[in-house]
Parts: sequence; structure tokens; C-alpha cells
Amino acid sequence: MNITEVLHTIDELVKKKTGEHLDDLQKSIITGLCNKQTYDQIASEFGYKSANYIGDESRKLFEILSEELEEDINKSNFCWTIERVINSQLTNFGNTNINLCSSCELANHPLINNQETKVKYSHHDLTLAPQITKFYNRETELKKLNNYIFNQNLKLIFVLGLSGIGKTYFVKRFVDLNLDKFEVIIWKNFKFPLSLDLLISDLLNTCQQQPQETLQAKLKLLFDIFTQKRCLIILDNIENIFISGQLAGQYKQEYKDYQNFFTRIIETQHQSNIILISQEECAEMRCFDEDLSVINCLKLSGLNDVEFMKNMGLKDEESYLTLINLYEGNPFYFKSIAHSIKNIYDGHIAEFLTENKDNCGTGILPVNQINLPVITTQIQSNFQLLFDKLSPIEQKIILKLSKFDQPISREELKENLELSSTDFINGLQSLQQRYLVTKIKQDKIMFNLSPVFREYVKLNLLSIVKLSNI
Repeated sequence: MNITEVLHTIDELVKKKTGEHLDDLQKSIITGLCNKQTYDQIASEFGYKSANYIGDESRKLFEILSEELEEDINKSNFCWTIERVINSQLTNFGNTNINLCSSCELANHPLINNQETKVKYSHHDLTLAPQITKFYNRETELKKLNNYIFNQNLKLIFVLGLSGIGKTYFVKRFVDLNLDKFEVIIWKNFKFPLSLDLLISDLLNTCQQQPQETLQAKLKLLFDIFTQKRCLIILDNIENIFISGQLAGQYKQEYKDYQNFFTRIIETQHQSNIILISQEECAEMRCFDEDLSVINCLKLSGLNDVEFMKNMGLKDEESYLTLINLYEGNPFYFKSIAHSIKNIYDGHIAEFLTENKDNCGTGILPVNQINLPVITTQIQSNFQLLFDKLSPIEQKIILKLSKFDQPISREELKENLELSSTDFINGLQSLQQRYLVTKIKQDKIMFNLSPVFREYVKLNLLSIVKLSNI
């Protein structure tokens, strides 16, 4: 498969819709997009008027393809959509699938020129996965995940971290870089989770397997596939199968069989990998034995990348790091506050920080020590959902921690908290498993509440106490 064949496939779609073949401009656009070029690069390389002109013509092409394929096609999903169309055609003729979404040029893709790397059978379903236009500074974590999967062959991997930290984009980046290394790749989003029975049926359907009557028969067939083929299954937003109002990682009644499913993944011999993306840890993660080498977790911390700020159009580069520290390197917080800074301060971070500093009532300390994070309505809504998921024990500990702007010791935290030692220990551990509280090793062990979440609690203290009946 080469670019000529790709152009031929798209030409057939356009001819069917419009009655006309691709023109030279459209061919140039398709070639550039397949080679991961920007509109500026396409315009420069092929001698066209401007990036805006290329963009306008691209959108016309996307509209034609969208109408013909009856799905929304844009620059972000163009490559993988055309890949899926071509792969579907090739599968019908028993040929090998290709991948157009590689970071390298299409002509150099290993699935095209290296016969030894071709897989004999491929079912990739990334319909529910996000499309990435920019990726920032996760190279260390990508190397770890590569090691877990390709060197250690860990069967079950948890990617964990606070909401908005970038877990989903991180895993999708790994998938994009390794599409050719798995015969089966399936991405499922648990925003509205399925029962285990329906999930297994869905996975088997993607693999074009005959329907089975019982859950046990379905599981046996699925694990046969895991054994025979190299599969990568990603389950995103796993926290939605856990109960709200209890300690972290407690399964809802209707999803309890997932616990046995995850345990079976660990205990069964197979060659496949399952990645679970979650905001909180579950029992399987807390109890694993590192010596077994079949399970591990990757905990994502905040980004420390000024390029992220530049690409959001914020001004005052000398203030980038201050804003990053203020919002804990969380991309979701960045995007929310950046929108406000651009609308209210014309993008000037320094003005935003100065005004916030004045509100603190002092100008003595450095800005990054006295500024408090502004909690946008978007961040507040996110935190409200998160606070509502906490158990009453965790909420009491959170309210106590919110009174301290610095890390405090376990003894100081427990003081005046009407909790038994069991409740206190379990609650504090659960908050760490939700990534709201971090443990800091100094002369003695200290605990610190997420600064942005602390500010949210302070701002909403009265309503929180009233609603939570604490």
C-alpha cells in the first residue's frame, strides 16, 4: 500500500459523490495530511497561496467525504478515518491492515515496506478514543509504558492521576505510536459503563467472533483471543464503576464482576495487555505483588512545559512557570484559566497575577508564594463532582486539611477530628488513592491537600458543610 493507492481510494469516494476526480490541489492536501504536515507546510511545499487557502480547500474536501461516508470528518480524524475505510476494504479481500496515523511519513511506514512486521490479522476500534493535535512532555512516562508492555509484558496496567491531568491523551499517544504492534486494539470509554456481559460481547463483536450464550462462554472465547493474538484493550474512566460516597475503589453492585475479570486477566497466561485509566485506585492495584510482574501502575503528575502556555496564546513568558506552579501543571486547569485570562486580561498572565496578588493584601512575598488560584466555574463544577464522590470520612479530613496552607503532620491532622484510628487511616489512604492528598517525606511524614482543590473547599466551605451535614 502506497500513497498512490490511498489517493485512488479517496478519488473513488469523491468521484462517487461529485462525479469528478480529485484535482491537483486535493491530491497535494491528501499527500500532506498523510505525511502529518501542517497547512503552512503543505502550502509551502506545493506552492499554493497560503495556509488559510489550504485550510478552506481542505474543509471542502472533508465535507465531501463526510457526506459520502455519513460521518463527521475533519483534520483531526482524517487519517484514521481513511485508514479505517481502507482497512475495511482490505479485510474484505483478506489483506493486511495499514496505519496512516504514524508520526513518520507514510512512505516509510514499516507496515508498508517491511513484510516481516506485517500482522496477519488486525481489528482496531478507536472510535471512542480522542484525537490528539498536540502532545506535551510525557516522554519519560511513554518510555515507562513501553517498558511495561514490550519488555516486561505486564498484563494489567493502571494509568492513574487526578482529573484533567492528561491520562487519556497520554494513553492515546502511546497507542498512536504503536498501532502496528498489536493485532487487536480496542478502546472503550466507561463514562456510561456497560455491564461486564455487554462489554465482553462488544469486544468479541469487534473481533468478528460468533455470539456466545453465556458470560462464561464469552470469557473463555475472549481469553482464547488474548492467548492467540497480541491484543491491547483500553478501558477509560474506570472510576465510574466505583461507588460514590464510599472509600476509593469500591465496586458498585452491578459491576462487581469486573473485579473477577481484572483478577482473571492477572492470573491467566496470555500475550495481551489491558490498560485501565482511572482517577482512583481499586483493590487490585492496592494489593498487587510487584514480584509477580504482571501488573503495575503509572501515576501521572502535572506538566511542567511552557510550550503548553505558548500554544494557548498567553502572553508574558516570564510568568509561565508561576502560572504552571499555581495550577499544579494540570492541563484542564490551564485551559480553563487561560480562557478567562484571554477574555478578561487580553492574555496577560502578569496582570492576572498582579491583581490576584493585590487581593491577598500584601506585596512583600514573591508572586508565586502569595497568589491563590482563581477557581473558574468550569473547575468548580469538576471539583463539585469530585467532592460528592468522597465518603463522609474523607470529607471530614478534607475540611480539616483545607485550614492549612502548608503540609501538616499526621498527629496535627488527626487532632480534633472525631474519627477512630481505623477511619482516620482508611480515609487518609483513600484520599491519596484519589490523588487529592500527597504524602511528603521531611523530618517526619507530612500530608498536603491539592492547593487548587483546597481553594475550592475554602470558597465553598459553608455550602459544603451544609450539604454534607458535617
